[in-house]
Amino acid sequence: MRIAIYSRGIENNQHNDMALLLKELNSYKAEPVFSQDFFNQFYSAINIKGKYSTFTSADDLNESIDCLISLGGDGTLLDTVTMVKDKGIPVLGINYGRLGFLANIGKEELHSAIQSLVERTYVLDKRTLIHLDGDIPLFNGMPYALNEFTLQKKDSSSMIKIHTYLNGEFLNTYWADGLIVATPTGSTGYSLSCNGPVVFPESKSFVITPIAPHNLNIRPIVIPDDNIISFEVEGRTDSYICTLDSRRQVVPKEAQLAVKKESFEINLIRLNENNFLQTLRNKLMWGADKRN
Repeated sequence: MRIAIYSRGIENNQHNDMALLLKELNSYKAEPVFSQDFFNQFYSAINIKGKYSTFTSADDLNESIDCLISLGGDGTLLDTVTMVKDKGIPVLGINYGRLGFLANIGKEELHSAIQSLVERTYVLDKRTLIHLDGDIPLFNGMPYALNEFTLQKKDSSSMIKIHTYLNGEFLNTYWADGLIVATPTGSTGYSLSCNGPVVFPESKSFVITPIAPHNLNIRPIVIPDDNIISFEVEGRTDSYICTLDSRRQVVPKEAQLAVKKESFEINLIRLNENNFLQTLRNKLMWGADKRN
């Protein structure tokens, strides 16, 4: 079994965790294939014996890779979307970060997680992606995201007007700092912090959430994900910021943009005993009130 491993980087106090991961993989005779930048960071800090394979880009991940482990928080796992692309490689998130809605497997579950990978006793959660179309080149040929697409004003400029359409029919004009279109997976991310609703992963929907709207009667709205959502932007500056998850690009305000459901999905690995409700209760501390 070949398992790709990606991380943005680990702290010095996490070297023991990394050594434990290698020990677990070796005990099951699973071959790790490390992200080159990550391998360069930790190989001299850990007593590594033998040679290991590495990868530098998505092109190096082929059908020989059985799954990819993301070490870090949710931001690290979002990076993997641009690596696995439409290859269907399952992704397992081990939480070396903070909250961890996506990377929700704790370090203390490492043994059972690796055992599940090797014995293939896990569950695959298929998650919808959002796709961005435009009349200009965008995001280096990777115009998709797992969590959300956003339009935002630049820096400290004044608010922008975002005329929004569903399948060509006018929906609303948002006077705001920006607008979020979140997938069900992204409903627990940026959209949630802007008072958007939590949406179940299998709900087949998008959430449109304004960022600091000028009109108080403007609220988030949930729509079916078979809609094409298009935008026209007005503002006092000649450009604005467009993001896909943690990637950003400055776009001229004359650009024509639209988002829709991507044609492929990403496979997130879930251990059998974990589910979305448990993640909500654990991460948002629902039911923790002593009065319950």
